Amino acid sequence: MWRIREITDPDDPAIEGFGRMQEAAYYAPESLIPAAYIPRMLDGAMGTRRNFLIVAETDNGPVVGGALFHWLAEAGSGFSSFLGVAREWRKQGIARALHQERFRILERISDGRVAGVFIDVVNPTRMSAAELDRERQVGSDPWGRRRAFEHLGFGQVDIRYEQPVGGPNGGPVTILDLLFCPRVPADRVATSLVIATMRAYWSPWLGQAAERHACELARRANGADWLALISPASNRSY
Repeated sequence: MWRIREITDPDDPAIEGFGRMQEAAYYAPESLIPAAYIPRMLDGAMGTRRNFLIVAETDNGPVVGGALFHWLAEAGSGFSSFLGVAREWRKQGIARALHQERFRILERISDGRVAGVFIDVVNPTRMSAAELDRERQVGSDPWGRRRAFEHLGFGQVDIRYEQPVGGPNGGPVTILDLLFCPRVPADRVATSLVIATMRAYWSPWLGQAAERHACELARRANGADWLALISPASNRSY
């Protein structure tokens, strides 16, 4: 059996277990937030941003799943840095339980006003052969991952999305799409919410440059007040 638990103590040994789990579960662990950074993230707010970690544990202790996510008060939304389940524990409802607990925490911290939660995921058609091979080596499937997020209620925001840094030669990461799970089911999301969320999410590590990248994202909306949420597993999304 397994259970979901929120981690609030920066010295909780489950943090190290979460780190091992996410590194084994994801094809590019170097792109994830290392477990060594998580204690300081949990130790207090970063301005109006709050960080949270929840884990799925078995009765005898090992961490078999988890989610690291953030409440962005300036935007009124959440952003998920990671949600994953150990390979041998998948298809047992753990991901859905983590997603539901994440929403409960976001609703609690926001006094019920959280608009939803964003996450970025890789687009298989923009991955290299080497990256796809790394996926196979850890037993993951980028198409299956997108279908799983769709089953949890996520839609792909219909806009070209880039993570500003971390790509080749320090440039943008261009293999990602932005997904959104609204608290109340919907087929579109306000452009203003998307821009405010990314500005708030990028600011702690990009500083003033976050505003420039947020403005560039806004320009790609071509003046639209709303952006469609399309199926992340459809041909159109690829």
